[in-house]
Amino acid sequence: MSHEFRAGEVVSYPYLWAWQQLRGETEGRKQRPVCVVIAIRSAGDGNTHLALLAITTQPPQTGRIALEVPEIERKRAGLSELKQCWIMADEYNYDLVERSWYIEPDQGILGRFSKSFMVKIARLFADARGRTSRVNRLD
Repeated sequence: MSHEFRAGEVVSYPYLWAWQQLRGETEGRKQRPVCVVIAIRSAGDGNTHLALLAITTQPPQTGRIALEVPEIERKRAGLSELKQCWIMADEYNYDLVERSWYIEPDQGILGRFSKSFMVKIARLFADARGRTSRVNRLD
C-alpha cells in the first residue's frame, strides 16, 4: 500500500448507501467523493480501519444529519467543479484498506479538508453516534 490514509482526505470510492444495502444491494452504484473521517491502524493486525462519509450534491432530506461544504473547502478537497455539496454524517461505509475490494493499492486523493473544517465534520459525526448507519464493506 503506497498511501497512508488520514482523516480529512477526500478520495473516490464506490459508496454504498444504507438504503441501498437495506434493499439487498452489495455494490455502490458509482464512484463518488468521500471524506475519511476515521483512519486507524490496528496495532494487533496492522490493518487500517476506515470510516468514510459520503459527499453528495443532493440537498439532505429532512431529518438527515449533514454539513454543507463551503466553497473554500470544496477547493481544498478537489471538488471545485461542484457548486454545492454536503457531507452526510448519519451513515458511513466501514472498510479495511488492506482487505478492501474497493481501494486500489496506488489510490490517490482528490484533496483534503482543512483541520478546522475537519473538526466540525468529526464533531457532527460524533454527535450523530447512535443514530448512524454503518455499512460494512468487508463482504
